[in-house]
Amino acid sequence: MTVVLSGDARKTETPNGVMTTLASPTQGAAGQAVWRVDAVPGMVGPVHAFDAELLWTWLDGAAVVELGGERFEVAAGDTMVLPADVSRQMFADPERGFVSVVVAPAGAQVYNPDGVSEPDACDLAPKNTERLVPVWAR
Repeated sequence: MTVVLSGDARKTETPNGVMTTLASPTQGAAGQAVWRVDAVPGMVGPVHAFDAELLWTWLDGAAVVELGGERFEVAAGDTMVLPADVSRQMFADPERGFVSVVVAPAGAQVYNPDGVSEPDACDLAPKNTERLVPVWAR
């Protein structure tokens, strides 16, 4: 058994918010990755996909999630099961942003579904056809 104390949680800042690693293969030797997303108000996330199923639970705020061409409005208390290999993009509430907890299998990789990087992609995002495990999920 491993205990990851709150003071030991790993925080990664991106232009869209803060990802806090609660447990992962390199933090607590977990078989899954669990992280908290504190999205800034009005955040527009990149179009991306994961090669594994992810679970998202909203704790505060609200968002619109575009998933495979459909739009879903979610808010505190809602949970989404995001299937593998389906394009997604998230839009945070313009006034409150959102707070979520995400669970993914260890080693889940993110990628650009069309194989092209967005021109303003942050340094942590996959480039073109690259697939990578996000820093907060390692």
